[in-house]
Amino acid sequence: MNTFFKALNDPTRREILELLNKGDRTAGEIADQFSMSKPSISHHLDLLKQAGLVICVREGQFQKYSINTTIFDGIVKWMMQFNNK
Repeated sequence: MNTFFKALNDPTRREILELLNKGDRTAGEIADQFSMSKPSISHHLDLLKQAGLVICVREGQFQKYSINTTIFDGIVKWMMQFNNK
């Protein structure tokens, strides 16, 4: 769970998630939306994958990223338990 919150702590990673919320994207399409190097975007995507926030599927020579809604459902469920007291 620490990796989840660490991943969300960075504004660039939050922007990537907002972008992916609009639809699946390749790594190149994601990188084109930012004014930083592709290796930097790759690092952010890797941290999002490690946290389970995104899923990456290889399609030919491209890697396509999408949001993993399952992890968000689990976190919301965990947080809601504190609302019952």
